[in-house]
Amino acid sequence: MKKKRLIPCLYMRNQKAVRGFADKTDFSDGDLLRLCGEYNHSGADMLLVFDLSETDGEHEEAIHGLIRVCGRSELPVACGGHVRRLEDVKKLLYAGCQTVVLNFSRSDNVSLAEEAARRFGREKIWAGCFSLKEIEKNKDILEAHTAAVLCPSRLAGEAAKLVRLPLILLDDSESPDVVGLLAPEWASGVTGRRISDPDTDLAAVKKKCLAAGLAMDVLESAVSWPAFKTNSDGLMPVIVQDYKTDEVLMLAYMNEEAFQATLETGCMTYWSRSREELWVKGLTSGHFQYVKSLEIDCDNDTLLAKVSQIGAACHTGNRSCFYRNLAKKDYDETNPLRVMQSVYDVIADRKVHPREGSYTNYLFDKGIDKILKKCGEECTEMVIAAKNPDKDEIKYEISDFLYHMMVLMVEKGVTWEEITGELARR
Repeated sequence: MKKKRLIPCLYMRNQKAVRGFADKTDFSDGDLLRLCGEYNHSGADMLLVFDLSETDGEHEEAIHGLIRVCGRSELPVACGGHVRRLEDVKKLLYAGCQTVVLNFSRSDNVSLAEEAARRFGREKIWAGCFSLKEIEKNKDILEAHTAAVLCPSRLAGEAAKLVRLPLILLDDSESPDVVGLLAPEWASGVTGRRISDPDTDLAAVKKKCLAAGLAMDVLESAVSWPAFKTNSDGLMPVIVQDYKTDEVLMLAYMNEEAFQATLETGCMTYWSRSREELWVKGLTSGHFQYVKSLEIDCDNDTLLAKVSQIGAACHTGNRSCFYRNLAKKDYDETNPLRVMQSVYDVIADRKVHPREGSYTNYLFDKGIDKILKKCGEECTEMVIAAKNPDKDEIKYEISDFLYHMMVLMVEKGVTWEEITGELARR
């Protein structure tokens, strides 16, 4: 059974959240990133953003805002609004959006659906339909080239008879019956005024849906807590790692209540032994930990959590609690990501703190044209080396190319995290 989703919605103009869904009220500060952060740990499953740009210039500004939103959001992002051509779809997806919503009340969006689905995949395209006529008229296009239909909840029952696609329901009521709305098999998710209100406890809404037997997007443990081997206080140690780098961030403890809260909310929740109370990491500091995976060791007595860490894990302000070296032997780091990041960091440091005689500083001093020329030369040498049988030769040329590419990255302010994030999305 496909899991059903709670999807807050934001309207955006000039990189600000100008109003909540349908009720026309302004957010107090319009801070998109703050709202994204709140939705990250509210129990939401996805974020829907509508771009209200009226001009192409405003739309370009909105794209920059979306890049920031997608970089901040732990949730997949769907975006619609101001889509006129295939290039607009590409820009939204390259900004980091998982899904683009085409407005089927516009004929140019209807005609765009097939081309967009063929280029980027049907699963990345939703259709926004706001009348039964739009659905009936475009039934074949919807079913062939879109993955879901966004429609008002009042039309959902009839819409489900017309098109065999999951429906995302727009509900504007003050107190929606979310369980009732999501109960039909074709109801894939719900958004609207109440779901989008930052004060709504979406985790509680989700718990109510689960109690009614609905399949919701929550973590489920393959091993139940009674099978865990806890200490005399009923606690289990948890080792916490960064899911991207495998860096060990901290050690904390969970009891059963903290474990269940972690599963339900997706935010790491511990038992504070000093305060003797539940402790949601980041609730006071803003340094939340969003669960990516939970694993258990062979003896069932230690948990390993891989998380997306916001800010610092340590109360001292350090990224990791393990920042003090006690003893160390020299060794060559071979972890690819760490090696690449280490070289990048050295290049970045040279730009800020130049050294006399440094080749890296020579490139920075000569400027972007010289850097691009060297990237082109190294790329050509790599191609030539690939035609030769000597494996070592291409190894050396690839290394030279990667170094010059990283100089270009630093010059343009592009990080490895941005590159790996883009590759992961593809």
